[in-house]
Amino acid sequence: MAGYSMDLRERVVAAVKTDGLSRRAAAARFGVSYSAAIEWLKRVEETGSAAPRQVGGYKPKKLSGAWRDWLIERCHDRDFTCAALWPNLASVA
Repeated sequence: MAGYSMDLRERVVAAVKTDGLSRRAAAARFGVSYSAAIEWLKRVEETGSAAPRQVGGYKPKKLSGAWRDWLIERCHDRDFTCAALWPNLASVA
């Protein structure tokens, strides 16, 4: 499902702020969930905008350095079962 449009977000926020509707009533009027209306109003208070947050982004690698090199080497050797890898883990640490 695609995210809600900025127009809809702004209309829900305006219904609460200027029309005096409750969050629940505004959500019902525009056919969105009560939790979405709460989240948008909270975001407007925090950031000044109801725009969605960034999805995804930079995530550091789970393995790095010697651990990463060791695992890549084992993958190339096709020695990649838990039973085969386990005894060798102590040599990397």
